[in-house]
Amino acid sequence: MLAAVLLSLAVVFVAELGDKSQLITMTYSLRHRWWVVLSGVGIAAMLVHGLSVTIGYFLGLTLPERPIAFAAAIAFLLFAVWTWRERTGDGDEEVKVAEPRFVVPAIVSSFVLAELGDKTMLATVALASDHHWAGVWIGATIGMVAADGVAIAAGRLLHKRLPERFLHGLASVLFLVFGLWMLFEGALGLRAVAIGVIAAVAIFVILFLLLRKRGSPVRTDETEPSSQRS
Repeated sequence: MLAAVLLSLAVVFVAELGDKSQLITMTYSLRHRWWVVLSGVGIAAMLVHGLSVTIGYFLGLTLPERPIAFAAAIAFLLFAVWTWRERTGDGDEEVKVAEPRFVVPAIVSSFVLAELGDKTMLATVALASDHHWAGVWIGATIGMVAADGVAIAAGRLLHKRLPERFLHGLASVLFLVFGLWMLFEGALGLRAVAIGVIAAVAIFVILFLLLRKRGSPVRTDETEPSSQRS
């Protein structure tokens, strides 16, 4: 059993590096407390890899990829709208957003939908078919939480260095990108269209930021206190 734990931990940790779940974790950590995000990731990892072990060890079934990808795409597009609407304040005012009541269920549901049929889940299914199911479940869960913990640390670092309002906008855009990619590439099988749509979104965001920066008010000497003028 120990061998199964260590093997599945290593496989899942490496598979998660650079995967979309790490980017999703970092996106959530831009907006919410680290322990809230980590709790949601931990619950989602237990559910996903518990299902993987059940499929690989007990059932030997396959999952319908396109319906799951479509459901995940809709969920992430809704998360994008939700995140954008949470942006409050104007200009350079500090954005103060209370911790949403249902953030943990949102994290769990988004991770479960994003991981179903993903390479990490397929790896866990394969491991469970040849190794001790409990060891694979434990190791895969720990591996995913550890890999996504790295993403949370990166998100917290960005949170300290960038303005709050910018981070909330960035999180909304990332959720939009995830949703569009899952819709066109995963659900519809149109990879070229997915790349084109993502590129169009990136160009739009860049132009939006440039126009907003150009239109921002410029401070002049008129704002200086009268006592400092000669």
